[in-house]
Amino acid sequence: MDVLTQNFPLYREGFLGTVELTFYASLIALSVGLLMAAFRVAPVRALRAVGATWVNVLRNTPLTLLFFAVLLGLPRFGLVLPFRLFAVLALGCYTSAFICEVVRSGINTVPKGQGEAARSLGMTFPQTLAYVVLPQAFRTVIPPVGSTLIALAKNSAIAGAFSVTELLGTYRTLNERGFSIVWIFVWIAVGYLIITLFLSALFGVMEKRWGIAR
Repeated sequence: MDVLTQNFPLYREGFLGTVELTFYASLIALSVGLLMAAFRVAPVRALRAVGATWVNVLRNTPLTLLFFAVLLGLPRFGLVLPFRLFAVLALGCYTSAFICEVVRSGINTVPKGQGEAARSLGMTFPQTLAYVVLPQAFRTVIPPVGSTLIALAKNSAIAGAFSVTELLGTYRTLNERGFSIVWIFVWIAVGYLIITLFLSALFGVMEKRWGIAR
């Protein structure tokens, strides 16, 4: 317990940093992922190409490499932002590719007749997607979206290697202070466990309320 009690402010700062990264990156991942899923099922070929390219490039790029590209590459082109914001963008965009595929799989579970009926009533593609297809698809994608965001929370640990304050990065300071590396990582693991259990409970409640009974 000495590792935690004597260094609680440091652990708290790292924990809150991870929570902040997870929250803002999740907002980007959900927003962009939903948009790319709409592109992937759009009737316009150019939009489908954009969605497919986005998914294939990001899903097949190692996250660490993406961090290098965003945090170290973009400033060379004159885009200078705080490293934390770069980390949020990297995490959010990377995870959006997986969210896109999850949402697209949910859209594919909706019978085609639903969309055809909406179009026969004169609804446009965006209206059909927003009012007919996505509300039904939402019920099927709650568990996989939750799993994807839990993975995002754990992936945020990479940000610590780029001078971004987060939970895993606290081990360097604590190790320099001479504390046992075993107990350092035990309390770091407890912090990640709290975050992931909270996300699991949140999506569990959502699934019980809105999910499809199996």
